[in-house]
Amino acid sequence: MTPVLHEQPLLPHLVVRALAGRRSDPCIFTGDRVLSYAEANDRTSQMVQAMRSVGVGRGSRLAILSKNRPEVLLNAFATLVNGCILTPLHPMGSLSDHAFAVEDAEIDCLVFDSEMFADRASDLRARFPDLILLGFGHNQVGHDFMELADRFAPEPLVAPDVHLDDLCTVIYTGGTTGRPKGVLMSHRVWQSMTWIQMSEWEFPDEIRIALPTPLSHAALSVVAPVLLSGGAFYVMESFSPDAFFDLVAQHRITCCMLVPVMLYALQGHPRYETADMSSMETILYGASPMSPTKLADAIGHWGPIFFQFFGQTEAPMVITHLKKAEHDLAKPERLASCGRPVPWMHVTLLDGDDEPVGPGESGEICVRGPLVMTGYKGLPDETAEALSSGWLHTGDIGRFDDDGFLYIVDRTKDMVITGGFNVFPREVEDVISQHPAVNTAMVIGVPDPKWGEAVKAVVVLQPGETPSEDLTRELQAMVKQAKGSQQSPKSIDYVDTLPITAVGKLDKKAVRARYWDDAGRAVG
Repeated sequence: MTPVLHEQPLLPHLVVRALAGRRSDPCIFTGDRVLSYAEANDRTSQMVQAMRSVGVGRGSRLAILSKNRPEVLLNAFATLVNGCILTPLHPMGSLSDHAFAVEDAEIDCLVFDSEMFADRASDLRARFPDLILLGFGHNQVGHDFMELADRFAPEPLVAPDVHLDDLCTVIYTGGTTGRPKGVLMSHRVWQSMTWIQMSEWEFPDEIRIALPTPLSHAALSVVAPVLLSGGAFYVMESFSPDAFFDLVAQHRITCCMLVPVMLYALQGHPRYETADMSSMETILYGASPMSPTKLADAIGHWGPIFFQFFGQTEAPMVITHLKKAEHDLAKPERLASCGRPVPWMHVTLLDGDDEPVGPGESGEICVRGPLVMTGYKGLPDETAEALSSGWLHTGDIGRFDDDGFLYIVDRTKDMVITGGFNVFPREVEDVISQHPAVNTAMVIGVPDPKWGEAVKAVVVLQPGETPSEDLTRELQAMVKQAKGSQQSPKSIDYVDTLPITAVGKLDKKAVRARYWDDAGRAVG
């Protein structure tokens, strides 16, 4: 009897099986045509052989730096089938960010977008002379990955000899709270996530999925369930409301993944009222908190097609979910929830002593189960802290209601302490977002000589709305009435846009820095 007798198929096995099983079905939209599963299978084989021809094989550490493009999906297939360990790099990251990840993750090969990142690849090669470079297209600094792949005849795909606890990916946290940390994720994590998505997520029967979010992050996590369901991928190189509405109407898109700021942009666009969204059956959303008011408006406009997921890099995507029917407009308070825990994960709320909190009380959301990371690369102290007492400590503060729905109150590091009162910005943002003139709201703490920190709101208004003292007083009064005077913003700034991180989240660190750079210390 061998140790692998009871091991289940892992992501590389699933990819091989899925690509071989639906030969003529559409798989990947390339911009002018749709590759069939057979064509995607053959191209994956050619890319695997191209990797091996330059010394990249099982166990090699491979990073990818690219804008959204169909080749990113094919590279993901090839990386898994080749048994490589994948590290996505932020497309918006700096040279120092990328160099840190390449060195820390011990990257052997960089796959890059020749149009966008040839200069960055050259800079990284200068720092790391042994780095193998494979570019999507002709370039002056490395191999042309596509031309190299053309030299090989397709062969049957064979899954590598990998096991549950073998390393699959090293994914870096965004670095918005300090030095990025390399999250070590085994094949167990990705296999478990796929199981949960296949059993719990409400995909349409016929999947044509639009992916406007970065393939280097959350969007890559839906590859396996969509492949196994025989779905087709429609990758958007960049997001804009016009391009999104056009894609949905032209290709009768049935599913998409959005982050909240994308939904807000759609709602603030003139075509929100007129665009043909009749084919859309499921909108998956997550990554950051959604305004309940804007969510309710979208449900009223497009129907009960929204499905929320909650997770973090250290336990990705599927800790909890709020299903379509649970987006109940008759229970508007539930729209602020991130749903119920999935059956395959333990989820609890712990206090500062790692003890469970009482019913209805808030505590840190802590999880254990097959989704949890192995640890942070080369950071034993941070790993021990994150995994203390046998739980992954998420850093999110939450509470359960009587029906078992989880509400995220805020991030522990985002909490504002003003005059001894704890203010959770998420709660204030939800109130401000209810005003019809508001598109997006961010609440932070700023220096205050009397209170230490004061609550400030930074607001983007809806098109056609203008800032005024009357509007400021209205917003302050709304918060005072709903949450109390200590949580009402002492000041409100109006801006045209708010900065967004590479993964589509509002960048509180960048906004907070504007007010704290001269204060001698930083919040959180």
